[in-house]
Amino acid sequence: MIKITLPDGSIKEFEGAITPLDVAKSISEGLARNTISAILNGTQVETTTPITTDSTLQLLTWNDDLGKKAFWHSSAHLLAQAIMEFYPEAKLTIGPAIEQGFYYDVDFGDESLSEKDFEKIEKKMLENAKKNTTFSLYPVSKADALKEYADNPYKTELISNLNDGEITFCTHDNFTDLCRGGHIPSTGIVKAAKILNAAGAYWRGDEKNKQLTRVYGITFPKQKDLTEYLERLEEAKRRDHRKLGKELGIFAFSEKVGAGLPLWLPKGTALRKKLEDFLSAAQKKSGYEFVMTPHIGAKELYVTSGHWDKYGADSFQPIKTPNEGEEFMLKPMNCPHHCEIYKVGQWSYKDLPKRFAEFGTVYRYEQSGELHGLTRVRGFTQDDAHIFCTPDQLLAEFENVIDLTLYVFKSLGFEDFVTQVSLRDPKNKEKYIGSDENWKKAEDAIIQAAQKKGLNYVIEYGEAAFYGPKLDFMVKDALGRKWQLGTIQVDYNLPERFDLWYNGSDNEKHRPVMIHRAPFGSMERFIAILLENTAGDFPLWLAPNQFTILPISEKYVDYAKKVSQLLENHDICGLVDERNEKTGKKIRDAELQKLPFMLIVGENEEGTGTVSVRRRGEGDLGTMSVEDFINYFKKEAKI
Repeated sequence: MIKITLPDGSIKEFEGAITPLDVAKSISEGLARNTISAILNGTQVETTTPITTDSTLQLLTWNDDLGKKAFWHSSAHLLAQAIMEFYPEAKLTIGPAIEQGFYYDVDFGDESLSEKDFEKIEKKMLENAKKNTTFSLYPVSKADALKEYADNPYKTELISNLNDGEITFCTHDNFTDLCRGGHIPSTGIVKAAKILNAAGAYWRGDEKNKQLTRVYGITFPKQKDLTEYLERLEEAKRRDHRKLGKELGIFAFSEKVGAGLPLWLPKGTALRKKLEDFLSAAQKKSGYEFVMTPHIGAKELYVTSGHWDKYGADSFQPIKTPNEGEEFMLKPMNCPHHCEIYKVGQWSYKDLPKRFAEFGTVYRYEQSGELHGLTRVRGFTQDDAHIFCTPDQLLAEFENVIDLTLYVFKSLGFEDFVTQVSLRDPKNKEKYIGSDENWKKAEDAIIQAAQKKGLNYVIEYGEAAFYGPKLDFMVKDALGRKWQLGTIQVDYNLPERFDLWYNGSDNEKHRPVMIHRAPFGSMERFIAILLENTAGDFPLWLAPNQFTILPISEKYVDYAKKVSQLLENHDICGLVDERNEKTGKKIRDAELQKLPFMLIVGENEEGTGTVSVRRRGEGDLGTMSVEDFINYFKKEAKI
């Protein structure tokens, strides 16, 4: 008998070899119809994969993320098949599923692909899908695989790094590709297809290699799903932070300054300052002390921390000074500097925890093709803090940081997020520093804290920082893509590398534990997602300009300025529109700039010390005294 353990712990028994589809049929015909992939003993497989021993099994449908992964991975084969039919001289490379759809990197040689070609490829994909052919995965020897792809240097490079027994091909219809597996049962499940765009991409992400064409696509089991997706895509374009940032005067980029280095305009700077003040106040209540560190550090600092070994070759290169052998680096991380701040003092267990906070700007070299507005830049500011505590204090401190992060998210309307426990890859430990013992303690502490706080978390292996595991807060943008914002990390390793210690109750030296944390993550990425989530309609307390005063003629500009000053005295910030324009145009412009309040003043308002109030999205609120408006505003703006 073969015992199959399902995710709910139930066990089903079968006589002889079976497949995941057989298991689905034993549960219900409806489940069998909807099952498109499976996880067998931790590995994603086809529904026809033989099961010959006791196993764990998870059946996947389109509604599961991994079900979508199989669907989109299989669709990448359909895309590649269609491309080869139109461009038989093209060289295929890799075609993975991604969070929203899939792509295939292709070397088109002397030919090229443009947007006018998208429709014919979509039609060919669906034409081939209708044949309802099955995906067949089978092993191939290394010699035969190399022979098959003798004229494709990209595939032969991939095959050369594999061993006999690790190589499989997948065939459907008249198309065969090098593939590891994880497909849907047949092509007929794909009912709708869209080529989204094509962009340049270097082979294996290396700028030294040839630039290929990356063709992005997405498919669905129903045309209705594609229609809804395209509607969301249009909404996402409307909310794109790059578009809104320009329209609202939040930030800009300059070729002369350099790619990936944002310039914050006055309104953007005001927005950042409000966010910093908001978090600073919360941190002060939680016992943080504020520090400041330089934008550069001696190379030896990052050699000690391990950042040089891990990232040095791919980061901004060292800055040389006139002194022989003296080198500095643009700061890639704040944590080594904070370790050195901790070392300035001599601490007892009674002094701990020490919580050092800084809005510290760091610099990391991102390839030009990876840069994307504010979400991926080369210079960014982290709302960074490092907590040095005793092992006994670790759990309580970690839970307090979770509370702080959730407070930040709630205050700013981030409700669509998941938490991810990012652990090291147990099969590739050389990527990380530190002992197994310390890693286990750190990972156990994060999981225990997440469970105690009732977080609905997922575990991702291989996503830890090189020095410790993390709890990451993954927020969805307007298109449903996940971005890491807040992060909390446990670190036993940097205190060892920097020889940090405190005097214990036994009067002996002990190592502190270090918590790295950043509720925003980076100011740049946080503001990008905030722009897209709000479409530029920021919470009232956060709006860079919270009002504009519209005098109906120049005779009332002085009164408008007087009212503006009264509001500024109550920390309500805004501006006076002194332009010689009609009031209706001023109102329309204020609406476009997403200003929360428009205060119209003329002869009557000046004579009675009042303002006529309009609120964006609500219209006319009537006439109020300035004092009444201040009270109304403060009530509405409460966090």
